[in-house]
Amino acid sequence: MGTRKRVAILEEGRLVEVHFEVPGHRPLVGNIYKGKVETVLPGMGAAFVDVGEKQALFLSQHEINDAMLIAKGFEPWKGPVPIQKVLRPGQPVIIQVRREGVGKKNPQGTTKISLPGRYWVFLPKEDRVAVSRRIAEPEEINRLRQLAFELKAPGEGLIARTAACRTPREDLERDFNYLLGTWKGIEEAAEKASPPKLLYQGLDLVRSLIRDRFTDEVDSLLVDDEEQYQQIIEFLHYLHLNRLKGKVRLYRGRMPLFVHYQVERQLREALQRRVPLRGGGFLSIDETEALTAIDVNTGSDVRHKNQEAAILNTNLEAATEIPRLLRLRKISGIIIVDFVDMARRSDERKVIERLKEELKKDRVPADFIDITKLGLIEITRRKEGESLATMLEGLGEA
Repeated sequence: MGTRKRVAILEEGRLVEVHFEVPGHRPLVGNIYKGKVETVLPGMGAAFVDVGEKQALFLSQHEINDAMLIAKGFEPWKGPVPIQKVLRPGQPVIIQVRREGVGKKNPQGTTKISLPGRYWVFLPKEDRVAVSRRIAEPEEINRLRQLAFELKAPGEGLIARTAACRTPREDLERDFNYLLGTWKGIEEAAEKASPPKLLYQGLDLVRSLIRDRFTDEVDSLLVDDEEQYQQIIEFLHYLHLNRLKGKVRLYRGRMPLFVHYQVERQLREALQRRVPLRGGGFLSIDETEALTAIDVNTGSDVRHKNQEAAILNTNLEAATEIPRLLRLRKISGIIIVDFVDMARRSDERKVIERLKEELKKDRVPADFIDITKLGLIEITRRKEGESLATMLEGLGEA
C-alpha cells in the first residue's frame, strides 16, 4: 500500500501550507471520466452523473460548456439554458471533477474541461484567453496573449500560468503541444469506452506540486526518501527543468525532517483555538459551519511604552498572521476579524494595507471585502475542500 506522503511549504521558516496523500485515497479533483447521467433535477438546475466512484458527481447547469449547448441548437450567450433541455438520464457525458466532496456533499463536476501544464491551462471546450493575475508586466501579458491566440484553435482556450512569465517560446510551445496531445488521447479513449470510465487521472501530490509550485524563486526542496528523490529528479528532467535539479536535496539527518524544521510544532500551534503572536498578543479563532470569527487581543504586549503603539503592533502582526493561517488551516467562506480598536485613522489604514498585501500571497482567491458598520473586517475565501482540522481528524491525527 505504500506510506502516507506529507508536503510542507515554508516561507521564511514559517509554515504556510501542508498537504497529505494517503495510499489508496488519491484525490479526485482533476480526474476526467466518461460518465452517465443518473438523474436530472430541473428544480435545482442540476444533474447527478455516475462516474464509477463511491458518489455520483453533482453537475450544475452553470458547468455545462458552450460546445454542448451549441450542439443542441442553443445560443449560450443569450442566457442560461435549462439543464433538462441539454441532459437526459442515461446520456453519456465527458466530465471532470472540479471539487472534492465535503462531508455528505457529493463531489462537484464540470464539462468545462481544464488540463493544467507547467506553463498553460488548456481549455478544450472554452473559447477564451487569459493570463495569470500574478503576472503584472504589460509587455509580458501581451506576449503571452498573442502566443496563446497563435497556438490555440477556434473554440479552444488557454490560460497562461504564473510560471509562463519570461519563459522562452520554445518551452511554451512544447507545453501546449503536450496538453493538446493529452486531450486528443482523452477524446480517443472516450470514443471507445462505455460509461462509467476513468479517462484521465491527475498527477499525484508530489508531482503536481512540483509542476505548479517549484520555480526559480524556491530556495530548496528537501526530501527524506531516496526513492522519492530519484523520482523527483526524473520528473524535472521530463519537464525540461534540469536547472532546478540542484535545488533538490536528500535529507539524511537523524532527526525527522518535519521535526528538524519545526513543521510539527507549527502545525500543532496553528490548529489551536488560541494562536500566539510574536509580540505577546494572540488570536482567538472560532470555526463554525456558517463563518469563521477571529478575535485579535493585545495580551501581554509590553514592548511598547504606550497603549496606542501596542495596539498598532498587535494589529499589524495579526494582519500578517491571519492570511497565513487561512492558507494553512484551509479556512474558507466568510471570515470576520475583530481587530483591537484603533484611535487613529492612519493606523487603521496601515493594518488594512498590510492585510491586503498578505492576502495577495494566497493562491486560493481570498479577498478583503469591507469594514462592517460594527468596525469588523470581512474577508471571503474560496472553498478548496475540507479544512485542515477535518482532514487531520479523518487521518487520525487530530
